[in-house]
Amino acid sequence: MAVIKTIDLVGVSTESWRDAAHKALGEATKTLRNVEGFTVLETSAVVEDGDISEYHTHVRIRFRITR
Repeated sequence: MAVIKTIDLVGVSTESWRDAAHKALGEATKTLRNVEGFTVLETSAVVEDGDISEYHTHVRIRFRITR
């Protein structure tokens, strides 16, 4: 029987939402095995002086539980 577990993370980047998603995935794969994919749940940004200073990407990481 297969079981898929999920965790939510928010990646942060000064470059782009895509880079923020890559950073979240990179952190997840440091400690999780069997990562199978992720879903982008939301994107947002921090604005300072009229410009985007940080991109935030909220992702749900999926990984398979094994014995």
